[in-house]
Amino acid sequence: LLVANASKVLPARLKGVKEGTGGQTEVLLLAARPDLGTDVWEALVNPGRRTRPGHRVTFDDGALHVEVLDYTPFHGRIVRLSAPDGEVATALTRIGQMPLPPYITAPLEDPTHYQTVYAHEPGSAAAPTAGLHFTPELLTRLRASGVGAAFVTLHIGLDTFRPVEVERLDEHKMHSEAYSLDAQTARAINEAHAGGGRIVAVGTTSVRVLETAAEMATGTGQIVVPCGGRTSIFIQPGHHFGAVDALITNFHLPKSTLLVLVSAFASRELMLHAYEVAVKEGYRFYSFGDAMLIL
Repeated sequence: LLVANASKVLPARLKGVKEGTGGQTEVLLLAARPDLGTDVWEALVNPGRRTRPGHRVTFDDGALHVEVLDYTPFHGRIVRLSAPDGEVATALTRIGQMPLPPYITAPLEDPTHYQTVYAHEPGSAAAPTAGLHFTPELLTRLRASGVGAAFVTLHIGLDTFRPVEVERLDEHKMHSEAYSLDAQTARAINEAHAGGGRIVAVGTTSVRVLETAAEMATGTGQIVVPCGGRTSIFIQPGHHFGAVDALITNFHLPKSTLLVLVSAFASRELMLHAYEVAVKEGYRFYSFGDAMLIL
């Protein structure tokens, strides 16, 4: 059973002007915060030092406004979006730009190239890039060969890529992200496992959901249970994998929690060897790069 992250990347990069000064300001939406109010988001703001709580930024001649409410850890902001007609989502879709990683310097001719073909739950600030390898034709071929497909959701924030800067992994403060695993997917996973099948996670974000759901299922006799909310699970060497049997993943940045996760799954020694071979053979790294299947 293939389990993939169906989160969809939002056009979350907004370029506007600060009210009162006219200064050019960019806002990058990271994660919706419905717990703090309607249309409230965590965001990064540039220039950050000049944009403080109480400041407002206007986009597209007033079609959308952002008010800075508060600070967040790691130099972010809490902001509230508003639109004169109340249609914030419509304005965001029309005005926002795709938030490509900084190492992609040229604009995409087709923004859908940074979406998986099965994405349908808007909310991510970055794509679950292991899924970019799959086409509708490939998924059809997999189903024809007996490989089922199920979907989870984890909305990716840019904190996913924040490097580990401490000597001891246990001291790293892990970010949290919104996730969900519904009853249909839980049933498919439990049935596949009971039938002797393997659960193949597409990408590290799917792993985080599956292993969170496995922890929630402890003592139930099931592999996973339906669940949702926010997860801050930090998977590192020594973790017992309760739901994932195989992993499809791209090549990750050094000192990232993503690299720590795959090292926990495959061992640090095997990953060092795999990356050594990848460099030698000229494999492509990061978002639009090559992938590996770890069994």
